[in-house]
Amino acid sequence: MRVAVITDSTACLPAEMAAQWRLTVIPVQIRIDGHLDLESRVPRKMLIDALRAGRDVSTEPPDPAALFWAYQAAAADGCDAIVSVHISSSQSQTYAHAKQAAERASIPVHVVDSGTTGMSLGYAATAAARVAAAGGDPARIIDALSRRLADCSELLYVDTLEYLRRGGRIGATASLIGTALSLKPLLAMKDGEVAPLDKVLGGVRAVRKLIDTAVRRIDGRAVDLAVGHVGAPEQAQAMLDTLLPRVPRVRQCVIIEASSALAVHLGPGALNISISPV
Repeated sequence: MRVAVITDSTACLPAEMAAQWRLTVIPVQIRIDGHLDLESRVPRKMLIDALRAGRDVSTEPPDPAALFWAYQAAAADGCDAIVSVHISSSQSQTYAHAKQAAERASIPVHVVDSGTTGMSLGYAATAAARVAAAGGDPARIIDALSRRLADCSELLYVDTLEYLRRGGRIGATASLIGTALSLKPLLAMKDGEVAPLDKVLGGVRAVRKLIDTAVRRIDGRAVDLAVGHVGAPEQAQAMLDTLLPRVPRVRQCVIIEASSALAVHLGPGALNISISPV
């Protein structure tokens, strides 16, 4: 049987990687000063400038209709079923909208809550697409997703918690707000939520601690890695250059610019490390 794999743009997948595995990526929506558009249509510089200027910037999940028509397009292309995997349901209504759309689709749609976001979701989606390309049925594809997602990590450095506060995404990190400006928060995805990891004095020390944490979590295993950033390509490259010599078994590694939907909540200067054991 033919099974399509669909995800959303918070997976941060490079366009060539999505194309290689025939992954359909549904864009999250960005609202700037009341104007709503697909994140793919919002120029990156415009978004960063709006964030830095303190303008009213927020995100909205894909409309259920957009997901429905993506499912119908897969059916029209000859697919027998769909596996649709999305950002943690604790962080977005995307999963709920996908469930709504799945009920109306003309072929079976299996909607999966990844419990994460970023390239840990992206790498899980590509693993699922590999199984689909080999002729795997939905059960095998979901099993591949589950194995990839079970032990993945999203480690985050943000220059300030203000953007997470504005978007209501900080959850358990609320206790970190109000710390001295020089104390930089480190965060991680835990049980589908953004959770506090540590507080470190100064940005340089914070990034070093993030790298040390990544190395400990990898623990010598074979992994796919990604380093993401929001308007900080040089810092992302420097972080990767420091990390790679300490991780001997890297199968695939990319530097990505965090999706606009994530950039809204992380803010300019944010960095992250995505770890996906293979």
